[in-house]
Amino acid sequence: MSYELFDISGKVALITGGASGMGRMIAEGLLRAGAKVYITSRKPADVEEAAREMSAIGPCVGIAAEMDPPEAVVKLADEIKSREEKLDILINNAGRTWGAPLEEFPDKAWAPIMAVNVQGPFTLVRELLPLLKKSGEASKDNPARVINIGSLAGKAVEPLPAYSYVSSKAAIHHLSRVLASELAGDNITVNAVVPGYFPTKMTAHIRKEEEASQEFIERVPLSRFGTAEDIVGLCIFLSSRAGAYMTGGEHVIDGGIYGCH
Repeated sequence: MSYELFDISGKVALITGGASGMGRMIAEGLLRAGAKVYITSRKPADVEEAAREMSAIGPCVGIAAEMDPPEAVVKLADEIKSREEKLDILINNAGRTWGAPLEEFPDKAWAPIMAVNVQGPFTLVRELLPLLKKSGEASKDNPARVINIGSLAGKAVEPLPAYSYVSSKAAIHHLSRVLASELAGDNITVNAVVPGYFPTKMTAHIRKEEEASQEFIERVPLSRFGTAEDIVGLCIFLSSRAGAYMTGGEHVIDGGIYGCH
């Protein structure tokens, strides 16, 4: 019974920003679990190379796509529609950030961050609704899944001078709840995954400096950075029968930073 609970073999997934970082961790994990995975990146060479490498694990298709402006997101959705009749799993992972001290934080750091981190996922859900609904129609206890990747920085006050980024992540957490309510009747679940600190480009500066890294580790009750297995395990759970009765949730995965304080 347990293997069936976490089975996602044969499902079709789209992971934006899946060519690198956390998106690639998730993509590789879903491929190993038997899913067919589409990944995107705004850099054609990067997404082609990543898809080629991950195709050694399972069926992986790379698509060069921007998440801003909205017309580019619509183009991405149209590409998926031309290839698939249904979409079982949509993981909105692509994101942008901008860091600067408060007194130097520019106005131009707001629009592009909100566009990619909030409007892009919304537009993609809207445009892919026919495919998600088609998946949800197949079985009442196996809904289609939307997983929006948020951030601990959008839920707790972290020492991070990235004002538009943290605001965008707080927004995607709440948008996930709104969409979950809206789409429950179509048998589509929507959940936000709220990661803490993982080995990605965004945390490279912390991991590079030994003193800063040690200070960080002391803040984490479980005393380490997250791993690929950690984030993949949660995404497979939410994408499988095991997570079929969960929607509208904010699932924090941060080693205890938020929950233990």
